Amino acid sequence: QVQLVESGGGLVQAGGSLRLSCAASGRTFSTYNIGWFRQAPGKEREFVALINWSGGRTYYADAVKGRFTISRDNAKIAVYLQMNSLKPEDTAVYFCAANRAPFTTAQAMGVRLRYDYWGQGTQVTVSS
Repeated sequence: QVQLVESGGGLVQAGGSLRLSCAASGRTFSTYNIGWFRQAPGKEREFVALINWSGGRTYYADAVKGRFTISRDNAKIAVYLQMNSLKPEDTAVYFCAANRAPFTTAQAMGVRLRYDYWGQGTQVTVSS
């Protein structure tokens, strides 16, 4: 019932900023948690950020805490990831994903949680 499409990726120099968008469709989307994940070439997928259905609760991986901000716009059925102070190690394909688990469960499980829906990904490249 949920379809996700990421956009906003691109090439940026270290220290720069990008804002990623996760556009969603589906009547039940507002009840889902949305997570951002990333996967670099030759590396395993890692958790980045999480937001609950209301946007009132968020959680970040330590690697991005203080630099990235996740937000939600229910009117537009979209979730955003504002990325500031980007580093070369942030280079990856970024995915958004939706799940219906309790927020605390999604927070605790991170990448281990089997999300119900995934987008196609958007490439973020940070040059030094």
